Amino acid sequence: MKVVLVAAVALIDKEGRVLLAQRPAGKSMAGLWEFPGGKVEPGETPEMALIRELHEELGIETWKSCLAPLTFASHSYDDFHLLMPLFACRKWEGIVTGREGQALAWARPEKLRDYPMPAADLPLIPIIRDWL
Repeated sequence: MKVVLVAAVALIDKEGRVLLAQRPAGKSMAGLWEFPGGKVEPGETPEMALIRELHEELGIETWKSCLAPLTFASHSYDDFHLLMPLFACRKWEGIVTGREGQALAWARPEKLRDYPMPAADLPLIPIIRDWL
C-alpha cells in the first residue's frame, strides 16, 4: 500500500480558535473540513511543505521556528495510507484568505466536532482540544 505524507497545521488565533478549510468541489472528500496543509513534495521537509502550502492556499507567511510539532495521524484509506504530522502555529504574517475558493472557518476547540471531517482528522480533535 502506498504511503502518502501530508503535513497539516492547527493555525491558532489570538482568541484560541483553530482554522479549518473546506475541501472544494471536485477534490476527493469534497465538502469535508480539514486542517490546512498539503502533500509533502520530494525533497521537502513537512515544515517546508507547510510554509509553501500556507502561502499558496491562505496567502500567509510563517517560518519553521513558528511551527511546533503537536501530534500526527496515521490512517488507512482504501487505496493509500495517510501519514500526517500536525503542527501548531500561532504566529504568521498576512490575512488568512481562501485563495483557492475554499470556505474557511475559525472554530473554538470544543466546536471542532461540529464540522464533518475526513476520518484521518477526527483523532486529532481531542488532542488539540486538550492542548488548547
